[in-house]
Amino acid sequence: MALISELFKSYSFSAQERFLQYVQIDTQSDPTSSSCPTTSKQKNLGKVLVQEFIDLGISNAELDELGYVYAFLPSNVPQEVPGIFFCSHMDTSPDCSGENVKPIVHASYQGQDLILPDDPNVIIRLTEHPDLSEQMGNDIITASGSTLLGADNKAGLAEIMDAVAFWAQHPEVPHGPITIVFTPDEEVGRGADHINLAKINAQFGYTLDGEKRGHLENETFSADSFHIYIQGVSQHPGFAKGRMESALKIAAEIIANLPQETFSPETTEEKEGFIHPTDISGSVEEAQIDFILRDFDTSKLIEYGEKLKQITHAVLKNYPRSSVRFEQREQYRNMYEVLQHHPHCMDFAMEAMRLAGLHPETRSIRGGTDGSRLTFMGLPCPNIFAGEHAFHSKQEWVSVQDMNKATETVIYLAGLVAENGL
Repeated sequence: MALISELFKSYSFSAQERFLQYVQIDTQSDPTSSSCPTTSKQKNLGKVLVQEFIDLGISNAELDELGYVYAFLPSNVPQEVPGIFFCSHMDTSPDCSGENVKPIVHASYQGQDLILPDDPNVIIRLTEHPDLSEQMGNDIITASGSTLLGADNKAGLAEIMDAVAFWAQHPEVPHGPITIVFTPDEEVGRGADHINLAKINAQFGYTLDGEKRGHLENETFSADSFHIYIQGVSQHPGFAKGRMESALKIAAEIIANLPQETFSPETTEEKEGFIHPTDISGSVEEAQIDFILRDFDTSKLIEYGEKLKQITHAVLKNYPRSSVRFEQREQYRNMYEVLQHHPHCMDFAMEAMRLAGLHPETRSIRGGTDGSRLTFMGLPCPNIFAGEHAFHSKQEWVSVQDMNKATETVIYLAGLVAENGL
């Protein structure tokens, strides 16, 4: 590890330069699309990344027809050590525009309000973003006020590519087999749907898709989708008295009868779960409500589904000729259920952060990552910080210095695995 520390003193980190390029490529995914990737424009960034791998001497890099990028670095140590992988996603959230992103670097931040020029009403204030208090003197990157930034998760892409550039420049730095995977469609819950496990030469790995510097996440929500399909009774509105039972009005009553003081994203925090309606659509005759159910305790998802059924049936008592159908589907599960049996994954990452001069903090994610799915596919996968903050919004920001620390963490981590094995 002393060799790596010495080389960092003269290494020119490239994460900032790469990140500024990546965020200007629109890669927004689309939850309404059934294609893979859900938007073909995600492949535009995939092509750029593959070319960067090739330029760094990784000739096996490829972008497959489904929008996944794979690259493989062979081991450079004589002993047999476990293979590891690093993963980030290329898409940005559908919640906020990612088109024509104009990144701005605010050099040597000193605690001032960051007023974004394309919309002066979008202001990033220290009082509203307390993590900025740890960034004094650092360089903060934001968007211009009309779009999200894309730090989620293009910061992770840039950090991993920076680590690959370091290994290319310094082949004397030891590491075992390393697979890099960049996925599409993570933001719409499909990032791991079509990962080709045969192309991943690894026993465990890490996503770089976390928030604050030093955070290491080994626990996620468990997640289900829940759908209510309503069959109403349609009639001509001029002759509807005593006959019409509007599916749309039934749907509205169901939403109105959800708990007001709990069980919602806006009333919960920490380990509290929620029931969240995400979409309502339809007509007088038929309507549909889509929900997401989230909790760290997987068993509670069934309880949440039953609660929605009870609310629905109570509403339907006033609509005797209407009917409903329910559908609950698994999306992903709390990765701690698996990771608790693989402590080495966390141990390596925590020691790598310490070597990078950080104080690692284990956290739970009120969300999910590709690592959730990969963990249950047989590849234990905690989530390392990428430095992204206020994601899915026009106030999104990232620190250049945090990105560099994430790159250091990746390089130290690979060195620790090569040195110690399992």
